[in-house]
Amino acid sequence: MRGSRLVALGHYQPAKVLTNDDLAELVDTSDEWISSRVGIRTRHVAGPDEPVDELAAHAGAKALAGAGLSPADIDLVLVATSTAVDRSPNTAARVATRLGMGSPAVLDLNVVCAGFTHALATADSLVRTGTATRALVIGADKMTAVTDWTDRSTCVLVGDGAGAAVVEASEDELIGPVLWGSVPEMGHAVRIEGSPPVFAQEGQSVYRWATTQLPPIARQVCERAGLTPEDLAAVVLHQANLRIIEPVARKIGAVNAVIARDVVVSGNTSAASIPMALSKLVERGEIRTGDPVLLFGFGGNLSYAGQVVRCP
Repeated sequence: MRGSRLVALGHYQPAKVLTNDDLAELVDTSDEWISSRVGIRTRHVAGPDEPVDELAAHAGAKALAGAGLSPADIDLVLVATSTAVDRSPNTAARVATRLGMGSPAVLDLNVVCAGFTHALATADSLVRTGTATRALVIGADKMTAVTDWTDRSTCVLVGDGAGAAVVEASEDELIGPVLWGSVPEMGHAVRIEGSPPVFAQEGQSVYRWATTQLPPIARQVCERAGLTPEDLAAVVLHQANLRIIEPVARKIGAVNAVIARDVVVSGNTSAASIPMALSKLVERGEIRTGDPVLLFGFGGNLSYAGQVVRCP
C-alpha cells in the first residue's frame, strides 16, 4: 500500500459577520458574557440564498487552485456535513456540479463536528489502496440554519463556513493513521434533531468529556504517527469553544505547537472548523511545508477522530 498526502487547502466564509454586540440585541447576553465563557467574538452567517453546497464549492475551488489542478483531475468528492437540507442530490454531487467535474464518486459523511477528520481518513484509505486517484475532501456546515436564536446557550456559539483539502497518493505516509471512535450512550449530549432540525447540547457534559477523556486519545494519535506531542508544529482541534480548546491542547503536551484559535473569529462551524482553521494557518505562514500537525475532531454523537498530517 502506498501513502497519501495533502496537496493544498482552501477555505470560505460568508461575507456577513455577526458580532457579540449584534447578538446582545437578539437575546439577553453581552460581549463580556460570551467572550468569558466561550472565547468567541465574531462569526460568519450565510444568507438564505447561500446553501451548504455553495460554501463547500467555494472552498473546494480554492483548494484546487492552490494545487494547480482542474476539476477533471478529481475522481472522488467527500463532503462532511450535518446541515444539508436535501437527501438527493447529496452535497458532494452538487459540489461536483458547481465545479464542473467529470464523473467523480460523490459521498457525504455525517459525523457532525468530527466529520472532516473522518472524511480525511476515508479519503486516505481509498487513495492508499488505489480505489481513488485524487480526492477533494470538504467540511462544510451552515450551523446558523439549525439554530434557535432565542436560546442564548447555543446561538452564541455557531457560525457558517467550509474548508477543503486535496488528497493524492504519495510515496511516503504524510497522512498518519487515524484513531477514531465514539461514546454512543452519550450521543444525546450534542443533537441536531426534529423537523425543522434544531441544534442543542448539554454543555457541561461535553466540556467534562472533552477536557478529561480526549487528551490521552490525542496523545495516542501522535504515537500512531511515530511522534511525541513535543514534535508537533501545530494542533488543530475542533473549534468548539476556546475554553475547551486551550485546556485540551495543554493536556496533550504539545508545548512547541501553534494552537489554532480560529473559533474566536469564526465560532463553531462544526465539520468546517478543522480544515478552515488549518487552511488559515497555512495561508498566514504560521506553519511550513512538511510540518507535523495534529488534527483532532470531536463532538456530535460524542464521536472523535484524529490523525497527524504533514503540512502541504
